[in-house]
Amino acid sequence: MGAKTSPEEPLPVRSVLQMVAQWIGRLGTIWVEGQITELTARGGTVFMTLRDPVANMSARVTCARTVYEASVPRPVDGARVVVHVKADFWVNRGSFAFTAIEIRPVGVGELLARLERLRQVLAAEGLFNNDRKRRLPFLPGTVGLICGRDSAAERDVLENARRRWPAVRFKVEAVAVQGSYAVAEVTEALRKLDGDREVDVIIVTRGGGSLEDLLPFSDESLVRAVAACRTPVVSAIGHEQDSPLLDLVADLRASTPTDAAKKVVPDVGEQLTLVRQLRDRGRRVVGGWLDREQHWLQSVRSRPSLSDPVRELDRRAEQVDALRDRSRRCLTGSLDRSADGLEHLRARLIALSPAATLERGYSIVQRPSGEVVRRAADLSPGDALTLRLPDDRVSVTVTETSP
Repeated sequence: MGAKTSPEEPLPVRSVLQMVAQWIGRLGTIWVEGQITELTARGGTVFMTLRDPVANMSARVTCARTVYEASVPRPVDGARVVVHVKADFWVNRGSFAFTAIEIRPVGVGELLARLERLRQVLAAEGLFNNDRKRRLPFLPGTVGLICGRDSAAERDVLENARRRWPAVRFKVEAVAVQGSYAVAEVTEALRKLDGDREVDVIIVTRGGGSLEDLLPFSDESLVRAVAACRTPVVSAIGHEQDSPLLDLVADLRASTPTDAAKKVVPDVGEQLTLVRQLRDRGRRVVGGWLDREQHWLQSVRSRPSLSDPVRELDRRAEQVDALRDRSRRCLTGSLDRSADGLEHLRARLIALSPAATLERGYSIVQRPSGEVVRRAADLSPGDALTLRLPDDRVSVTVTETSP
């Protein structure tokens, strides 16, 4: 618990500093990781600043020269180290510092193992999935560029982009691309460009370097910041063989800064050639279609039904006349044949008719009842008979019969 004080009973500075020293002394010895900056040696003591690789925080560290020289390889400015320290608070000066007991450089193998573990964690969260990556605009109006101050990477991107498309515009954010300030400055530049509505795509680039130089671009906070961007991000870090985690989360990876310029900005010459080719192809397609339609129209117009409609009517009229004449001939022949048959039938009927016999001088004797008398023996005197002649009838009475 803190000491009880009041305006009437304050504590002197020495008491407060001694209490702070006691509190810090309870920390004991701990292992701390950081990046060495401001490394100097005076006599038998080495002074350095141990900076946090992500946050803008640092602490002073002192160690004996023997401790420093016992580290193999010896740490230099910018090196990542793990230091076994004891926290000290100097009461007389009111200052805080670490006293190094042992210094161990962070080896490449250990760094790679850490990066691999971080890569697996981020991959499991889906930050590297292809379905979340966005397509770059065909022709960005303004390109945001995050690069080192007066760096070769900046010149490569600007020169190659303007050579390909002279009208392209850039908003350049010059930041530290290695060291303890890199992560914070790159993240801030990324946030600034992502919030600018004029920026259509962001390029994060720097030249090649060692694994330690490129470590800021595998920092978890920076990787998550890129994943949260609304603007498409292109990563162009180092050379082809370099592969920081930023390459995996970015919407597009470029092998070099020059390659980034080629992938972000189209080549005006190539596009003009493509336009000419597409225009010529379109003309050929339309011309071919018009030729086919014209040939079809000509073939349709050359058909008799369209070229000479009256000819078809005449042909149909000739067919009608021919059918009419044919029907007349058929009907006339049928009537003639029927008339001849009727005449033959009439002649036969006449030949078989009793009237023909009567014409030859015969007559038919009938009783009043119509019965035909065939024998005289069937008659008696006084019977009334009718004689049927060819043209008329005669009524007679029987006066005498003879055999």
